[in-house]
Amino acid sequence: MLDELLSKNPDLKQVFDLTVTHTKYRKRETINLIASENVMSPLAMLLYLNDMMHRYAEGKPFKRFYQGLKYVDELEVKASEIMGGLLGTKFVDLRPISGTTANAAAFRAFTKPGDKAVVAPVQAGAHVSHTRFGTLGALGVEQVDMPFSIEEWNIDVDKAVKLIEEVKPRIVTLGGSLYIFPHPTKPIAEAAHSVGAKVIHDVAHVLGLIVGGVWPNPLAEGADVITSSTHKTFPGPQGGLFATRLEEDYKEIGKVIFPMFVSNHHLHRLAATAVTGLEMREFGREYARQVVKNAKALAQALSSRGLKVVMEEKGFTESHQVILDVSKQGRGTKVAMALEEAHIIVNKNMLPWDRPEDVKDPSGIRIGVQEVTRWGMKEGEMEEIAEFIKQVVVDGRSPAEVRKKVIEFRRNFLEVQYCFKISREEEVKLLKLMLHPD
Repeated sequence: MLDELLSKNPDLKQVFDLTVTHTKYRKRETINLIASENVMSPLAMLLYLNDMMHRYAEGKPFKRFYQGLKYVDELEVKASEIMGGLLGTKFVDLRPISGTTANAAAFRAFTKPGDKAVVAPVQAGAHVSHTRFGTLGALGVEQVDMPFSIEEWNIDVDKAVKLIEEVKPRIVTLGGSLYIFPHPTKPIAEAAHSVGAKVIHDVAHVLGLIVGGVWPNPLAEGADVITSSTHKTFPGPQGGLFATRLEEDYKEIGKVIFPMFVSNHHLHRLAATAVTGLEMREFGREYARQVVKNAKALAQALSSRGLKVVMEEKGFTESHQVILDVSKQGRGTKVAMALEEAHIIVNKNMLPWDRPEDVKDPSGIRIGVQEVTRWGMKEGEMEEIAEFIKQVVVDGRSPAEVRKKVIEFRRNFLEVQYCFKISREEEVKLLKLMLHPD
């Protein structure tokens, strides 16, 4: 029946073919090293395909503007409880539909147009939403760049404290999308609080490392709010959250999420987020430790093969990320495109010494190992991946030649690890249940 339907409708066939081909390409034929992506477990994916994707739930659980949501309300409360247990707080809100939306709500809750925010500069890893080019600018908040030490690849604490005391901002942001060492939350929070500022720490990239116990939890170090997405080192569905230490901050940001930035918050993701949270509760420590081991192993393997990996003197990284300076190999755009031809997926990225005009062709490459770890790869596989990268970037071999090796290598890693296991028969049964509930 499907073949007949596709043969009669070429547009439908194109949509179908593109979707299926993409899925096979990314899940069976490529080594994905994008630092901001991951894969859900089969159980989480199947529960993602539920009727809630058709429904609206404006407002908070049990205080909705729509009817028919009694099970949604219970699920949202349970999912928030699960995430709160992982983060050490009961004040978690899953209504942001992305990390950027969570940032926007937190910024808006504590600032008004004309206020100042002290942030890490983009070249040093801040997400664009933290800047005048993104959400901060859209809200009319003035960006003041925090001093950054390239030697330490981190915030310059003494200079940052002095700046905060002089500027007296309304908010201070920490965290970033180029994030290899923990930011110094405690001293920055002490300085911020001394001038009445709130500290908003964006942990989107390291949420899974936090709940896995290998990265400090900013809430325990004095941050007022953490914002995050739920699909990077935390391997859930695309979405967002914020969590706070204080109920009053939780309520203040909650009043901004709805109705200012989110109406309906994509309810079908709640079940998958909850399942992923439970998987991380059971397997997260082992997973997070392996992620960091793999990042360090890949960094060392790349460095030994002639690539310039930043911060070798500090052990390269403490997160899932590895940062390359490829300015001698043709810069970020050229290198990323060549690796893509070889089915190795990375992204170009600005480094602290890049100029603003370098944004379209920066000197850096950002690599993340959280997804390949999720597929079961360990330190030995990092050596093989480093060799593939070296053959393309250093040796100048044809990407098409390396691609054949990559596809063959990838066939050995087709099952998601660190998750609840169900059989193929159970997968089919659950899929039928989601599509055709009895």
